[in-house]
Amino acid sequence: MNAAASIETTVATQSLRGWVKVISDLVKARLTLMVVLTTWMGFSLGSAQAPDWTACFHAIVGTSLLAAGASALNQWWERDLDARMRRTASRPLPAGILTPLTVLAFGVVVSILGLMWLVFLVNLLTAFLGALTLAIYVFVYTPLKQITELNTWVGAIPGALPPLMGWTAATGELGAGGWSLFAILFFWQLPHFMAIAWLYREEYAQAGFRMLSGRDPEGRRSASSAIRNSIALIFVSIVPFLQGISGRIYLSVALVLGGLFLIQAIRFALLLNAMAARRLFFASIFYLPVLLAVLVMDRTKEESSKSSLLRGGSTISVPRPGAFVPYRRFSLPGDRA
Repeated sequence: MNAAASIETTVATQSLRGWVKVISDLVKARLTLMVVLTTWMGFSLGSAQAPDWTACFHAIVGTSLLAAGASALNQWWERDLDARMRRTASRPLPAGILTPLTVLAFGVVVSILGLMWLVFLVNLLTAFLGALTLAIYVFVYTPLKQITELNTWVGAIPGALPPLMGWTAATGELGAGGWSLFAILFFWQLPHFMAIAWLYREEYAQAGFRMLSGRDPEGRRSASSAIRNSIALIFVSIVPFLQGISGRIYLSVALVLGGLFLIQAIRFALLLNAMAARRLFFASIFYLPVLLAVLVMDRTKEESSKSSLLRGGSTISVPRPGAFVPYRRFSLPGDRA
């Protein structure tokens, strides 16, 4: 009896682990984790005083649900193409673990839940940005991957919106500080993905995806793009310092990290081999969490006591006086201490 019970427990445990992996693959867990971290970072930097952790929780949950739903819908759309690529053939749909109808229903329900969560528990501006992220990722970026290599630049837009959503969840405004976070994420994604796309260029081409790397077997155009966007990243990464959001420690770290990232892009351009592309990829993985962590830790005390109107640039505020405010903790910019 004990042996039989032990076998049943082992089977149940393996089954549970298997389904955890299925769900993890379906929602692209690592991508969703990045959404969580960047949303939290945007909320933290956008908070005029100590962050309202309840509001932050709701912003993260709503944004994460949208990211999970978008990932599922993306996989439903590309299920036949994913089956042609070795790196995606084990996903739940091409592997035959889940049916297309199940994944479609999951994606739709989770996306709607995330959008409603933001509407009723955060604010309308953040919900609008969430809906925009979902629409661009699923209905623009996904089909464009089979049409034009410009899909990479289009796809960087929804990838850069979560920190801006965190900012608007905290402030209710589209301020210059929030846009600087968007710019950092936007330009970071481009050299990051150029490295991935060139490493898997043959698989992408075989599956029917139109990538810059597909017409760039030697890697010269991909490396040039990585260099240009790494340079742009250095410039946009110092903007939070210029806006008074962060201090000199952040500025120093941003310049050092940006320089190291650029060196790897240049190295890729000089060597044009898989090892150099992988080093660029790993440099991007190292760059982002370190930069964002220092940005939050070196947030200036002066900035934390200012309203967003002093962060530099103009702002767009919602809701306006008399408008419906779905989240009870929301306050107009002039009402915040």
